[in-house]
Formats: sequence, structure tokens, C-alpha cells
Amino acid sequence: MPARPPISLWMEQADPPAPTRAALAGSLEVDVAIIGAGYTGLWTAYYLKRQAPTLRIALLEAEYAGFGASGRNGGWLLGGLLGEERLLGDLPTERRHAAFELLHGIPDEVATVLQREGIACDYRKGGVLHCAARYPEQAGRLRTWLDALLRLGLGEADYRWLTPAELNRQLRLNGALGAIYSPHCATLQPARLVRGLALAVERLGVRLFEQSRVSHWQPGLLRTAQGELQADWIVPAVEGYAAELPPLGRYQLPVQSLMVATAPLPRALWQEIGLDRGQAFAEFSRQVTYGQRSADDRLVFGARGGYRFGGRLRQDFALDDGEIGLRRELLGELFPQLRNVEISHAWGGNLGMARRFQPHMLLDRQSRIALAGGYGGEGVGASNLAGRTLADLMLGRASPLTEQPWVLAGRPLTSLRAWEPEPWRWLGYNAIANSFRHEDRVLANPRSPAWRRTLAARLADFMERLMG
Repeated sequence: MPARPPISLWMEQADPPAPTRAALAGSLEVDVAIIGAGYTGLWTAYYLKRQAPTLRIALLEAEYAGFGASGRNGGWLLGGLLGEERLLGDLPTERRHAAFELLHGIPDEVATVLQREGIACDYRKGGVLHCAARYPEQAGRLRTWLDALLRLGLGEADYRWLTPAELNRQLRLNGALGAIYSPHCATLQPARLVRGLALAVERLGVRLFEQSRVSHWQPGLLRTAQGELQADWIVPAVEGYAAELPPLGRYQLPVQSLMVATAPLPRALWQEIGLDRGQAFAEFSRQVTYGQRSADDRLVFGARGGYRFGGRLRQDFALDDGEIGLRRELLGELFPQLRNVEISHAWGGNLGMARRFQPHMLLDRQSRIALAGGYGGEGVGASNLAGRTLADLMLGRASPLTEQPWVLAGRPLTSLRAWEPEPWRWLGYNAIANSFRHEDRVLANPRSPAWRRTLAARLADFMERLMG
């Protein structure tokens, strides 16, 4: 088979960046059939096999392990879940504290598996910096967020305000106004993690078939072009690719995220920038802007994204000059010394957004379907939580994992909230995105009058509430 071009910097560094396993051929009967050899599918197989070694488990992957978001993401292993404050805010104090401990423990749980399975993926637990830099309103929003976290019972050991001077000791941004630091995050090389997990589940006895796109699925049965799996349980672990498995596309909106990476930077430049212990960082605008220092001294930087009418997946992630130029411009605003740096890699991927931006882990006992998704770009850590949770649910084991508000046990697929039909999805997405872009342009311009800044922020506030 001819070699394919790598799909990301991470996959270029992984070995080998191409299919290596046989496709499914003929008929096979198993206990659990998993669609997708990304993080969610692999973690689910891993924890199932660890707890019930006699289970017969098979994974079907349309391309090759890690081809989707698992091999393309920003490498943040976050000890959290999208929308956690909203999900946990109404719980009794003791349950809320226990849930936060569960979420904050995700990076350490992954580290335990890496040690056990001998997976080398540049894991560094340096925490995360949520920064205000490009305009003062970011600092105000950060302070409001920190106040909300403290009201939930979290303390300085979890989230701590950094003055500009304190931030500069970790990361030096142009115009830094302060930051929130949390230790509950690690960075890693995501493709090496997904490749290591694939090998780990195979050692446990899981069968993994590549180049095996599912053409038909129903309770108890999966079909591909060359074979079929009959199974007691079906686990569609497809996240951003839900549109390819109707009716899942009604519940998972595919959104594109785009990234660039610099060539390796010299030591002198890193001494100016910081990030010397594997910290992740994000600029606190409503449109996500984030990065990390890779183990080989690149600055890996992601910003903004997109949505295609009808929920169409983007297949070609060869970024054009405009897409690369926008990310270079934002990178240069934060780090002026990098304005002319070489961009060596540019790529993107499809990720999944659930309605109300609420991740979910669901078990439909009647149809014998288990699924998780809606991670909203935070799936490196959330997928580990999902794999553990789905394993306990499918094995009928009550645990702290299965008692959380994002778990829908014994509920049908239709209990998930569906996205609106087109054209409302496309119109809504673009209205919200345009309000965020408008706010960013106005607030980043120091000459914008106060009335205009206030109006832009209020409009973006309204649209952000509308999203939920």
C-alpha cells in the first residue's frame, strides 16, 4: 500500500503513520463491537478487558488507529469536562466535591496506565494557564470565572490567580494582564498515546481491524464492505464522525478545529517565552486560542474553527494561506518575536459538539448500545473518563463513575437532545461565531470607544447564553 501523507505533526512523528492491520473479512461473533479506534473506543476496550478478561472485543476502524481527532488534537490532557460548573453546580456539596476530585484525577489515572503499559508519549503534568493578554476585558471575565469556581467550593490548590509578574515566571505574553493557573492538566504527544493504547489493547486480546468502515449498523450487528460483526453490545465511539452513522449525527455536531506548529525554536527564544515544564496555555477569548511547547521545542498553536452546512465533515485538512495566516497573526500578537517564524506544519480535524454543549455517557440497555461524546474539543481527558464509565455501565457495576450527572444509564439514544435541523444550525452557528469575531476585533483595538466595546461584549454575552 503506498504511503499516505501524515495527517498532523503528531502522526508524522508516530511510527508508522499508516494502516498496519488487516481489514475485517467474513463474519465474526463477539461480545462487544466498538466502532472507531480513537481514544474513546480504545479506552473503553482497555477498561473492559482489564475488568473482564474473557470478553471477546473487536474494534472496527474506517482508516487506521488515531486517524480522527485522537491523532490531530492539541495534546491537552485536561482534568475536567466541558461545562462541568453547570453540570455540578446544583449537586449537594459532598457529591460536588467528589465529582471534582474524579475529574481532577484524570491526568494521574492516564499517567498510571502509561506507566503500566510502557507507553512513551511525552507526558508532562505542568498544569494549564488561562491568560488575559490582548485586551482588558479578558481579565474581567477571568476574575468572574474564578469567583464562580470558588463559590463551588474549589480553592487555590485547584485554581489560583496569577498577577502579570507571577505569570511571567511561567509564560511571557505580550501585554499580559494576569492568568488563572490550575495544576489539573498535562500535555502529551497525542498520536503516540493513541498508538500505544492500540498496542496495549491488542496485548490484552482485543482484535483491531483497520480499513474497515462500517456501512450499516443496528443493535447486535455491524457490516463493512467485506465482513460483519455480530455482537451483544455495540459501542459507536465516533465523536466528530457521528454524521457517518445515522441517526447519531442529530446529536453530535461536527465542528472543525485547525492548528499550526512552528519549526523547533532555539533555546534562547524559549528562554524569552517560558513554558519550561510542559504547561498548556490558552488566551481567554470566547474563540478558543491555545497551545503548548512540544517535547522537541516547537510551539504548537490552535485557534478558531468552523462548521459546514448540513454537518458535512471536512476531509481535506491541507490548510490554505488564509487559514495559516490567521493563526500566524494571532500567534504574533501573543509572541511578537515569533511573527516571522517558520510554520512547519498545519492541520485540522473534526470534533463533536453536543446540544447545550453537554458531554454525555449513555447506556441503552434495551438496544444494547453504549456511547459517549460531545467532548467539545476536550476529549483527550474526557475520553479516558468515558472509557472507564462505559466499562462500568456495560458490566453492571455501580461506581462513582456511573453516578455523575453526565451519565445517562438505562436511557434510549433519543433521550439525548438533538440539534435543530438545517438551515437553523448553520445560521445559528454563524451568528454566534460572527458575534464572537466582532467582539474580538473591537476589544483588541485600543482605539475602540467605550460604548462600542460595551455593545460588542453584550452582544457576545447574549449569543453565548443562547448557545446553552
